[in-house]
Amino acid sequence: SLRRFWASVEENGEMPAMFDGMKLAAVATVLYIIVRSLNLKSPTAAPDIIYQDTPLNLYLLKSCPILTKEYIPPLLWGKSGHLQTALYGKMGRVGSPHLCGLRMYLPMQDGATATFDLFEPLADHHTGGDITMVICPGIGNHSEKHYIRTFVGYSQSQGYRCAVLNHLGALPNIELTSPRMFTYGCTWEFAAMVGYIKRAFPQTHLIVVGFSLGGNIVCKFLGENQTNQDRVLCCVSVCQGYSALRAQETFLQWDQCRRLYNFLMADNMKKIILSHRGSLFGMSSSKMEDADLSRLYTATSLMQIDDNIMRKFHGHGTLKEYYEKESCLQYIHNVTVPLLLVNSSDDPLVHQSLLTIPRTLAEKKSNVVFALTLHGGHLGFFEGAVLFPQPLTWMDKVIVSYANAICQWDKRQSPCQEAQL
Repeated sequence: SLRRFWASVEENGEMPAMFDGMKLAAVATVLYIIVRSLNLKSPTAAPDIIYQDTPLNLYLLKSCPILTKEYIPPLLWGKSGHLQTALYGKMGRVGSPHLCGLRMYLPMQDGATATFDLFEPLADHHTGGDITMVICPGIGNHSEKHYIRTFVGYSQSQGYRCAVLNHLGALPNIELTSPRMFTYGCTWEFAAMVGYIKRAFPQTHLIVVGFSLGGNIVCKFLGENQTNQDRVLCCVSVCQGYSALRAQETFLQWDQCRRLYNFLMADNMKKIILSHRGSLFGMSSSKMEDADLSRLYTATSLMQIDDNIMRKFHGHGTLKEYYEKESCLQYIHNVTVPLLLVNSSDDPLVHQSLLTIPRTLAEKKSNVVFALTLHGGHLGFFEGAVLFPQPLTWMDKVIVSYANAICQWDKRQSPCQEAQL
């Protein structure tokens, strides 16, 4: 009977038709997976802007049309937050410039040595003023990262001096001089850099910029003491998570592959810590023990590393205490200078529940503008036609455009203030 079935199939030509159907089904399945994974059906849109109707905010939105226009990511892959994040992490930026700057070393009271790189402007600022961007990079990052180089190069061309903090322990060729490295919210090194800039350039005004973890640090720094906001024109924070305590729970979930990102970031932190093993564990003043080193080897999440290593640098008794005291959440309300908070809805590292924090802040405080894009991933925000992204990203353009508008507003207000005096 089986023989007769195959003879009938061959005689009637049903087999090729069946195979064609299987091929079509396979192709349809692959296309469906591609469309879903690349999020191709998702629309492009202008950022969702939350702000209060103050004269300054209305002026800013009018002067920064990029904030109110449609953000269009690269057609084929730009609507995937995972690909935007992965390309930022691996490729950084396209054709990032080679910068010429001066590396500065600042001794700290506890024996640590903070470093930052200083880059002079390549053109006059459009206001004629002396403006310095003080920049805090993301976790384990420094001035040599591609996204930092691209942003600094663009800012220099627009007339800004740039000072970029190198997170303590992040530069592979700079040894630690004390048993301590950067943490989630320690502002000491950033404060030292800002203090140096204010002393070295007494006429300069500051634009404060923070990326990811750096966004937490700069917002915490400004809110810790009102004097920290002296000569600061504004602050821009991009892709920060606002509350480490709330974020830790979401970072253990597999939703949006967040647990995988957690593992990869923990692995990178582990490499940084182990590269400074002698300084962190070998010094007599170290708070670390051999048992902490053993736990570090087996750690598979940032929370385990934070609990066994990072919290001990500043003597926090528990992980909860560390996250509460190092987050900007309890300080950001004290920031009174104009504050632009930027996040992306498809950021795989920042859970949607955390975005209620900047939204509520912008609804309550008149100095805060919250911009939420539909796409962009984590520090991606690539722009481009179909496949290849442009060197400058939407993020780079937004920060400089916002800073330009703030500087212009300040210049307009200064004659009025002098007239009143």
